[in-house]
Amino acid sequence: MDPSDAELAVRAAGAGAAVVRSMYGQSLARIGKSPSDFATEADLASEAAILDLLRAHRPEDALLGEETGASGRLTADRTWLVDPLCGTLNFAAETPLAAVNVALRNGAHLEAAASADPVAAEVFWTDGEAAWVRRRGTDEPLVPSARSRLVDLNIDDPAPDFVDPQTIRLLTDPGFVARFRPRVLSSTLAVAWVAAGRRAAYVTAGDLRDSVHFASGIALCEAAGCVVTGLFGEPLHTGGGGLIAAADAETHAALLAAVTRQASADGSDTPDA
Repeated sequence: MDPSDAELAVRAAGAGAAVVRSMYGQSLARIGKSPSDFATEADLASEAAILDLLRAHRPEDALLGEETGASGRLTADRTWLVDPLCGTLNFAAETPLAAVNVALRNGAHLEAAASADPVAAEVFWTDGEAAWVRRRGTDEPLVPSARSRLVDLNIDDPAPDFVDPQTIRLLTDPGFVARFRPRVLSSTLAVAWVAAGRRAAYVTAGDLRDSVHFASGIALCEAAGCVVTGLFGEPLHTGGGGLIAAADAETHAALLAAVTRQASADGSDTPDA
């Protein structure tokens, strides 16, 4: 019997994570993607394992992988978004902070997703209705919490589609620094951590539509009950782009106020929410 879409996402992310875990700590060849970005053999091998599994169980679906691009039935409404190793530089530097992301978009909706931590051997997953973390074969519900006050900011190069001075300026906002403690995990594992209550929020700029990096984390946060909007409070993918994923409404409001303050101080345009 074929697995459900959610279980297939879990299996696919787990397959990629197993490959990544087996190669962790090795000296791996780097494949240049731009002057400041690269993939490793682990990225390619993880993506191959994920795509093989998806093709075997969903041959009629479209596939979009970070390393190999679009494949499968490209006219299909259903598209699997695959990020085989989010945090490649962390991984290459033997820093155990990375994620393997697999998400299913059906039309405009994310219907299933999984983000696997290859080192901690955890898989955060959703069927689009609720969200869980799987450890040693046991599922526990994800419960967002702002208790930590830790907010992850995406200010990393080399990701020009996501890096924006708007996010960086939060570090100088008095309201932000008085209330929160910034972190830069350098992997979208941090978005899953918002759903899991390990981060109070995640903030990034950029156009995230059909992003293989962010789709899984967004789906997890939405299913877990987080407050998820564009950078200026608008519904995702309808305005200026970006993402605020917050554990609760109070945290989201505080971050939105800080973003808006900094945009106004800089003279930047802010889309209507």
